[in-house]
Amino acid sequence: MIFTDLTRWTVAVAAASLVATQTGCLDAEERALAELQSRAEEGHTNAQFELAEHYANAATGEGLGGEAIRWFTTAAEQGHPKAQRSLATRYANGDGVVEDDAKAVTWYRKAAEQGDTLAMSNLGAMFANGEGVTEDDAKAHHWFKKAAEKGEAAAQFNLGVMYSSGAGVELDPPLAMKWYTLAAEQGHPSAQANLGVMFARGEGVEADVSRAVHFYRLAAEQGDPTAQTNLGAMFAAGEGVPQDDAEAIRWFNLAAAQGFPRAQFNLGVMYSSSDSVRTNYILAHMWSNIANANGQSDARDTLAMLEERMTKQQISEAQQRARQWWDTQQYVN
Repeated sequence: MIFTDLTRWTVAVAAASLVATQTGCLDAEERALAELQSRAEEGHTNAQFELAEHYANAATGEGLGGEAIRWFTTAAEQGHPKAQRSLATRYANGDGVVEDDAKAVTWYRKAAEQGDTLAMSNLGAMFANGEGVTEDDAKAHHWFKKAAEKGEAAAQFNLGVMYSSGAGVELDPPLAMKWYTLAAEQGHPSAQANLGVMFARGEGVEADVSRAVHFYRLAAEQGDPTAQTNLGAMFAAGEGVPQDDAEAIRWFNLAAAQGFPRAQFNLGVMYSSSDSVRTNYILAHMWSNIANANGQSDARDTLAMLEERMTKQQISEAQQRARQWWDTQQYVN
């Protein structure tokens, strides 16, 4: 299944370079911070942005988060594009401020108009999702394309999604392959996962299950739950890899632990019917129950089948394990 969520990409904030040459020299660090503070107060926008990043990364003390917002805002109002994008992301995520998608759009637009590619991509996502603006696929495509042509991986991925799904553009699998490939080459896990789907289905390219496995594995090793689930399915079916139920279960478990319903459903099926692993109705019921609660409605059939075979005590234990998983959001077999 192609992963079509248009992810809101948060800013990877780098720590401000405040540490003196000799690490651990607190006096030198304090002097560097004081100098940065002085330059920021004099109106130097780069210093204001660096100071905001410093407070954002050190926001464990009272008021430090507020100081980060104050300096991001000060720099943004003076036209600093990275500060504008950082402030937008905080409004979009409700990070240190009241969540406000309209303000996020405003600041993303200001940064995007200055050429900030990540702001362009995020602005495209706001239009695609109708967050803070009226949903508009044409405007989403406009901003994604501007950022993608400048090499922004998130935008390249989202363009791939548009062309592979026909969202706001004419369906064009080969063009989707082009943009997914460019993003995947930069290590974008969702693009790698979607390339795997394209190769598995033969969409926009000749079907090649070995290539599908290759891209699923690249994304799965980065923790992408869609790819982990699809890679598990390849091992379960023996497509592009030797059939291996244990390896299938390993990948399904990794995705299921992240709350991915299809992986949870697949674990229920594997534990209830696999011939090459020990059948475990309690685990099968537990995962099917969790998948059903997560909206995977076809898990109900597995539950009904299992409850015809299980004792009341087994069902009770499975339900208890499911409750424990929900309480901790993790379960280790």
